[in-house]
Amino acid sequence: MTSIPGPSRMTTEPINRTVRSEIARKMQRHWQLYLLILLPLVYFILFKYVPILGIQIAFKDLSAKVGIWGSPWVGFKHFEAFFNHPNFWILIKNTLFLSLYTLAIGFPAPIILALMINELKNGFFKRTVQMVTYAPYFISTVVMVSMILLFLAPRIGVIDHVRTALGLESINFIGQPSMFKTIFVLSDVWQYMGYSAIIYIAALAGVNPQLYEASKLDGATRLQKIIHIDLPSIMPIMVLLLVLSMGQLLNIGFEKVYLLQNPLNTSSSEIISTYVYKVGLVQANYSFSAAVGLFNSLINLLLILLANFGARRATGSGLF
Repeated sequence: MTSIPGPSRMTTEPINRTVRSEIARKMQRHWQLYLLILLPLVYFILFKYVPILGIQIAFKDLSAKVGIWGSPWVGFKHFEAFFNHPNFWILIKNTLFLSLYTLAIGFPAPIILALMINELKNGFFKRTVQMVTYAPYFISTVVMVSMILLFLAPRIGVIDHVRTALGLESINFIGQPSMFKTIFVLSDVWQYMGYSAIIYIAALAGVNPQLYEASKLDGATRLQKIIHIDLPSIMPIMVLLLVLSMGQLLNIGFEKVYLLQNPLNTSSSEIISTYVYKVGLVQANYSFSAAVGLFNSLINLLLILLANFGARRATGSGLF
């Protein structure tokens, strides 16, 4: 048998030159678009990819005298120290419980809000509801925490005044470890629910009106329209956002947790991000905190892969 000879180098070189020249012509023709993405590209390279080199801190005993490259390697010493730490399981439990609690309440809340707004027929009332629910998103974390502390403060807070007026005893809500997670989650839902609902409202606006007309002819109720038309229409968006949320499961907002934290509720409010801050920056144990942060990132990566796999098996769509 005679083998078919492959393309020679002399025949592929003109093709490669043609492809390169075509790419160069396209880049020259659309140079404004490439210039537009240049600044974000530089940002991601400088602040997202270059810092990846700092991962090696987690495997070294960092010394300020010799720097990152000159510090001695210690392998998995810091990871073992974290796994054997007395507070390891407390941190994992608090972080996971707070994350799952936030996901369980915060993920369906904007979907329900978007479905309710979509059913409104009065345009003015619809816009008013959107504005009122969207406005809390612009409140900064510091201001939000200050509002929470003022509302829930014992003796001087609004909630406490209502309780005492009803003959109930005064309670220090923020000082109760059992109430910390509920306060955090409900305030988080109130602040971000309206903003998160925007993408679902946009998806619902793109639903074919003929589907609603056909369902009206079939005598479908509003609830049946939501179940059989609205929810299937936004299902790909829901799956995509759920997968992304799973990837950030352990990355709870550090600022809000830290600002709401006090010595009375630490047993319930101490999570991985606040622990990394206290150990890494306050105690200057950079290598140990880098190991904890790397462990947190690896768990997030595993969760997003598992969530994407499960979403693809269940719905046929996923992030990748």
